[in-house]
Amino acid sequence: MLELSEIYRAAHVLKSVARHTDLIASPKINPLGQIYLKPENLQYTGSFKLRGAYYMISQLTDEEKAKGVIACSAGNHAQGVALGATRNGIKSLICLPAGAPISKVEATKGYGAEVCLVPGVYDDAYKKALELQAKCGYTLVHPFDHPQVIAGQGTIGLEILEDMPDVDAVVVPIGGGGLISGVAFAIKSLNPSVKIYGVQAEGAPSMVKSIENGHILRLSDVSTIADGIAVKEPGVNTFDLCQRYVDEVVTVSEDEIAAAILALIEQQKLVAEGAGAVSVAAAMFNKIPIEGKKVVCVVSGGNIDVNFLNRVITRGLTKSGRNCSFTIKLYDKPGQLSAVCSIIARLGGNIISVNHERTNAGTHITGCTIRVTLETRNVDHIATILAGLTDAGYEVID
Repeated sequence: MLELSEIYRAAHVLKSVARHTDLIASPKINPLGQIYLKPENLQYTGSFKLRGAYYMISQLTDEEKAKGVIACSAGNHAQGVALGATRNGIKSLICLPAGAPISKVEATKGYGAEVCLVPGVYDDAYKKALELQAKCGYTLVHPFDHPQVIAGQGTIGLEILEDMPDVDAVVVPIGGGGLISGVAFAIKSLNPSVKIYGVQAEGAPSMVKSIENGHILRLSDVSTIADGIAVKEPGVNTFDLCQRYVDEVVTVSEDEIAAAILALIEQQKLVAEGAGAVSVAAAMFNKIPIEGKKVVCVVSGGNIDVNFLNRVITRGLTKSGRNCSFTIKLYDKPGQLSAVCSIIARLGGNIISVNHERTNAGTHITGCTIRVTLETRNVDHIATILAGLTDAGYEVID
């Protein structure tokens, strides 16, 4: 059973290891509420996972330390275990999904761990870790379902209440549920009036489905850009704690996650991975009641592959109305392209590319189409440009 005293004990152990990340005001995320960020992406190892992993490792017996530890992870827990084990002079072996970002794999090795790449997703890596644990006698440092790991993550809740005693709501990403279990237990134990909201990706709603069905449900597959929370099945302990202490769990789409990553970069100069940004996405797109509330969004991690970040930014630009593409039907005669470009320029759009096509089978023999890609300010700006073209007599077909 998790006790509040254990979370305070974890906070004491972690004082010299984990940063107390300060809350950051973020008024532009959603003007309806007072939004603050808890930037665990600025934590050592780039995510909150260091807290739970280090605390559990610190509590091992001398015999357990001598045999070493093993863990499975999509990447962030791996780095926390690797650093915790290395600082305690313990051998660590980490099983990671073969598709984990290269940056996370290399970072895990850099913290001193041996890495075993396993085909599949987190759950496949977990199965492999259990096999190796039984074979070699390692202690398994579970990424989310061990009480000491949950207690370590719960120190985030203590820090939030210390920095903002009058907080109304806390929004937390959910994968397996260790982070939100610790945060919710700590906060609700000290101030039951604070609302706790969990957020999952639409492509990996294991906790959402489990709570809806009243029992732990295992998904057949998961698919999301938020790889850190792509978990098929929540833990036994975390499911119980979420049922008791979490007020609501919502989901966000891939486009909403991408838009949140972009907003954090532009507005706060913070780099978040997909899993870390889902809490911000929920606040941005009003998935939770925040009007007039003081809301803290936990940005749980920032370990995103740079190459992948480029694709996410492009998707985020589209979702937030910063760029768009559409096709226009024209008569094939001189001056048509110039006229279209003049309208777009007058209305403030910046043309990135134009593709002119005469031979489309769907157009009239005297017609043509142009595909225009623009940089725009927002969704309303796109609507203004489309209206301007329509008013001028042009047919926009998509």
